[in-house]
Order: sequence, then structure tokens, then C-alpha cells
Amino acid sequence: MMDFSLIFFSGDEKNRYRFVLDAARFADENNFHAVWTPERHFHRFGGLYPNPSVLGAALAMSTQRLRIRAGSVILPLHSPIRVAEEWAVVDNLSRGRAGIALATGFSPVDFALRPENWGDRRQITFDAVTTLRELWEGNPVYVRDGLGNQVEVELHPQPVQAELPLWLTCTKSRDTFETAGRLGCNVLTGLIDMTTEELEEKLELYYKTLAEHGHDKDSTTVTLMLHTFVGKDLDEVREVVREPFTAYLRSFFKVIDSQKRNLAPGAGVRDISEGDQDALIKFAFDKYFEKGALLGTPASCASVVERFAGMGVTEIACLIDFGIEENLVLDSLQHLARLAQQYAGAGR
Repeated sequence: MMDFSLIFFSGDEKNRYRFVLDAARFADENNFHAVWTPERHFHRFGGLYPNPSVLGAALAMSTQRLRIRAGSVILPLHSPIRVAEEWAVVDNLSRGRAGIALATGFSPVDFALRPENWGDRRQITFDAVTTLRELWEGNPVYVRDGLGNQVEVELHPQPVQAELPLWLTCTKSRDTFETAGRLGCNVLTGLIDMTTEELEEKLELYYKTLAEHGHDKDSTTVTLMLHTFVGKDLDEVREVVREPFTAYLRSFFKVIDSQKRNLAPGAGVRDISEGDQDALIKFAFDKYFEKGALLGTPASCASVVERFAGMGVTEIACLIDFGIEENLVLDSLQHLARLAQQYAGAGR
């Protein structure tokens, strides 16, 4: 049982948003489950996506049935009340198809928008879950106004959905998976900085915590982001994805490295030799191609899907904007649709 969605994360500014809209329309017409857009700031790697609610509004008006999701809102950069307002608009424009994943944020540079929230970003994010749910369900919340008075505010426009579909974005931290289980949130996760064995262990913790806090496992969703390019010939796919995916990994590691250097000067990928960096990137490519991504044919990718389904993953968010020529990606979606069709009827 598996749902298939599209997710965007890096992006090419050459054609701006045409690719996102074209891919979403295909997904909408071919029974994909959802489309996810992220929040990224101040970097070419992902800077196409500074506000998922703005792009979500465009996607809501360009599709009929596809769920429109933020993957993710960096919550500490915003007021949770403002997030609720923006996504209530998207929910109305889409006639009840909105959903939000909340991320704590990993880049100090992003927090140029709200520098005072960097230190407490995790707790701010977790606390916002209650605020978002209360507002969405029609309950007022107490806030301080411009004069310092405690006042009640309520959400307008009123959303279409009675409950807000809510994810926590979980990666390296066991605590975030456990918190998602305690709060009864869905999980959005990925393998770019985690092994499949680590993912399996953390999902076990998530489901265990869900049960301990009285939440229904069958009513939650575990969404796994996987780099995706599906074709009709395995060797052809390998050659198509090798260069762009290698460049993607190198760019991602540079971004991660720059953040680590901000937090711990003197430690990072650039401290190893160029040859060792190349060997590391090659190892990562081979690992992801074989078992950590949907790179191959519908037949070869089916075993990957089955493995993650066995871990408790219920939705694969297919990351398609990692540097492959956009027309090739759009053409490849027909093969991805064939893979998704094998799991049709299992949607939530």
C-alpha cells in the first residue's frame, strides 16, 4: 500500500515555475496523491521556493484533485497565526486539499528573517502544532497585541477541512520522530542525511510513541522523499541521472558543510582532499541508485517501494527537480505513473 506524490526541493531558475505547474498538472490527471513545495531562502540551491503558500495558491488553481502541501514551512520564521491564515486561503482555493509539514530549520542564514528564534527553533515549532490545530478547528487563541494587551483572535477565512493535515519534518533527530508520535502528527522524512537502517529504527520509535499516546496508526501518514527518475531501460536511466544527481549531491553537501562551519568552525567536507570528496560523492551516488531512490524502471523500483512499505512508509514523495533536463523529467512521469498504478486503490 503506497501513495505517490511529487515534491520539489532545489529547482532551476531558467524556466522558473513552468516546470512545477506542468508536472503538477500531469500528476493531477494521472491519479498522483499530492504535490509538495518547500520553503528555502537566500541560496541558488532551492531559492526558487521562498514561500510554499504562494506557490500552493497557484497550484490550487491549476489542479482539480491533487492535494496541495507545504514540504515544509520553516515555522520559527513565522507567526503560527499567519501560517494558519495563509493556508486557510489555500484550503479554500483548493476546496479542501491543503496540508502542511512543519520544519524547525537547519540554516542559520534563513534566520536572518527571525534571528531571535534560532536558539529555540525546535520548541517554537512543536508548540505551534497546538496553536495551528486550535485555530483551524475554529477556536480562538490568546495573543499579545501592539499595546501589550492579551486579546483573542480567530482564523479567517474559515478553512474547508475540519482538521488540518499536519506533518513534522523529521531527519536526524530521534526526538523529532518521538515528538511527532506524541503529538499525533504525520511524518515527512528523507534519506539524504540518514541510512535506511536509521530510518527503520526511527519509524519504529514513531509508531511506538503513537500507540503510547493513544493515536491511531492507521490515521497517520509517513511520507518519504525519494529522488526519482523512472524510465524504460535501467542502463539508460543510470547514465541520464549520473551527472545531475552527482552535481546535486555535491551542492547539497556544500550547503550542509557551510552550515556545519557556521556552527563548528574547522569541521566540514572541504577539510578532506578533492579526491576523497569525489570518492565520497561516487559512493553516495551508488548507494542511492541501488536502494535509496526511485532511479530505474518500474520493475526495478518496485522492490524499493516494497522495502519502504515494510518499514511503515505510506507515501513516497518523488523528488524530481534535481538537475535532469526538465523535458526528460516530464516524459519520464508516464513511467512513474505506471509504477504508481501498481499501488492504486491504496490511497488515503
